[in-house]
Amino acid sequence: MIKFTINKNAFLAAMRIAKQAIGSKIAIPVLSKMKIIVSEEGIHFTASNGQISIEKLLSADSKEAGMLIESEGGILLEANFFDSVIAQLPDNTFEFEEIDANQVLIRSGKSEITLKGQQIELYPMIMPITTKPYAKIAVGELKELFNETAFAVSQQESRPILTGVHLQLIEHQNLQAVATDSHRMSQRRIRLESFGEDFQVVVPNKAVAGFKTVFSDDDDNVSVFLNPTQILFKNATINFYSRLVEGNYPDTDRLIPEENLYTLNLTLDVADTLHAMNRAKLLTAGLQGGTVKLSVKEDQLILTVNTPEIGSSFEELPILEKNGHDLEISFNPQFLIDALRVLKEPQFRIFFISPVRPFTLIPKEEGANFIQLITPVRTN
Repeated sequence: MIKFTINKNAFLAAMRIAKQAIGSKIAIPVLSKMKIIVSEEGIHFTASNGQISIEKLLSADSKEAGMLIESEGGILLEANFFDSVIAQLPDNTFEFEEIDANQVLIRSGKSEITLKGQQIELYPMIMPITTKPYAKIAVGELKELFNETAFAVSQQESRPILTGVHLQLIEHQNLQAVATDSHRMSQRRIRLESFGEDFQVVVPNKAVAGFKTVFSDDDDNVSVFLNPTQILFKNATINFYSRLVEGNYPDTDRLIPEENLYTLNLTLDVADTLHAMNRAKLLTAGLQGGTVKLSVKEDQLILTVNTPEIGSSFEELPILEKNGHDLEISFNPQFLIDALRVLKEPQFRIFFISPVRPFTLIPKEEGANFIQLITPVRTN
């Protein structure tokens, strides 16, 4: 029969990490519950939506928690309601006691609240992943890798394989992430300090977004574990499980053109180009297939938009460097905006083959470790 006393804020913070796994649409009623197990280690919170599962340990040694465990046990409680109850308690600490089978009494100040729960055996078991870690990486590095690629995943369920980030370890040390919606692609590669066994998986975009919020300490390290259907990101107190997207990811390497095919390359300022694209986008907002035209003539780069329903714009951008022939090309401005937003260098290089072939952009200094492709739009 469970009994413990704890700091309210520490309890809520830990529980809410696990609670992020619970979706807004719950197909299986028991997955609206929070699984709570109290042991000598501390308090274990488990939540799941069937695709993503999070286990969070609030350690008995946590100074912030000020935890006093008198007896151990486990229970299921309605997650959202239980969260609201704890958040509204009057004091900074509360006592949690199981007074009958699956019935708990919560005391805080002069307040007493009784809640009914369920036995933990009703909760679906999360199958542990028992392999050795495939990789170890700093949280901040993996977040950056996801930030620089996940924006390009497909939002269309018609091709499920493109709704995730293709994550692979190449030659035991190069971790590469790729995302594409078939109209654009972003590929980023970083070198790990630790060696691991090569792998390739497709991580659902919802799991990518969840990872970035669940793991808050960028200086912490996570280990990556895999089995044929799941990926696990693990640190000292959090196990973050996600189902993988099934299927074979397309060979995106073949989309990257050979250098000898480029007929024009420019070096541009990231901030100047981003501001200009945002202004141009104003005239295409809300229009299906709205495009901007980029024209390179001698030493001029002109950005134009002509939308009969709204108006037109004309803007000249400075070219820092130019090699190759003049060109006119049209494309979705949002694609270039998204690509530029994730660049950290002040300048980038952009490479063109023809008005109908995808163009490539890279940070000026980083080169092939970060490549993005954008497909142009054919216009009359």
